[in-house]
Amino acid sequence: MQRTIAQPVSVSGYGYWSGQDVQVEFRPAPAGSGIRFVRQDLPGTPEVPARWAYRLPTPRRSSLRHGQAEVQMVEHILAALYGLEIDNCQVWVSGEEMPGLDGSAWPFVEALQQAGIVVQPVCRPTKRITQRFRLTDGDSWIEVRPSPTGQTVLEYHLDYGPGNPIGRQLFRTVLTPETFRREIAPARTFLLRQEAEALLAQGIGLRSRPEDLLVFDAQGPIHNRLRFPEECARHKLLDLVGDLALAGHRVIGEFVAFRSGHRLNAELVQILDRLADEDLQSMKQCA
Repeated sequence: MQRTIAQPVSVSGYGYWSGQDVQVEFRPAPAGSGIRFVRQDLPGTPEVPARWAYRLPTPRRSSLRHGQAEVQMVEHILAALYGLEIDNCQVWVSGEEMPGLDGSAWPFVEALQQAGIVVQPVCRPTKRITQRFRLTDGDSWIEVRPSPTGQTVLEYHLDYGPGNPIGRQLFRTVLTPETFRREIAPARTFLLRQEAEALLAQGIGLRSRPEDLLVFDAQGPIHNRLRFPEECARHKLLDLVGDLALAGHRVIGEFVAFRSGHRLNAELVQILDRLADEDLQSMKQCA
């Protein structure tokens, strides 16, 4: 069955890239309406559906545009909704860029749990992977396989080469609301010190501090501590979950990724939406 939230709930913060204050209000939505962002700061309160067709290519984040309305850095919000199996929700926002908060999806998860989740008497659209395939982009790849257990399995291999302070990481989990809350949602975004300094030199991220996310130098995180030994690999799965939400339906299969990011994730979602019936088994989840 589909699900939405029981009552409105708000989260406030500022955008990592713009530094602008923004408020996000999650509101219940009818069955079958999906996830939609609503720009309450623009005339006519235009909506932006959370679907891959509206994806706007932007560096290091996922953004959407419908008409003149745009929303940026939506992946953590979408991951929280998809990870908690919330199918329908209006996301009213007071600005273009979503709040970065602590760099994870956990603040959004906490808010959604506070709002409560209710079941709607409509079956959930679901697609099951039936054939194995792989997408590549240079040294990066995502392999998609049928799931023999009927569960969605996520696995990420992180390896940026010798001398990288992050090191090699591997994390694998079965995606459920509980494992998402416990194992993926708290994982924070990360970057290297030289990457952070380059962004600051461009006037980007001036309001953010190393305490607000994971910034690595040769000794490890600056002014911060890891929540998990493989936190960076877990965060990459968080981004993958958020990008999978753009498919507009649940997907059952195994997803194994190596050094992939938002661009490859977007290609994957586009393929999942377009695959022929013999490659994906469409069904309805009514339990």
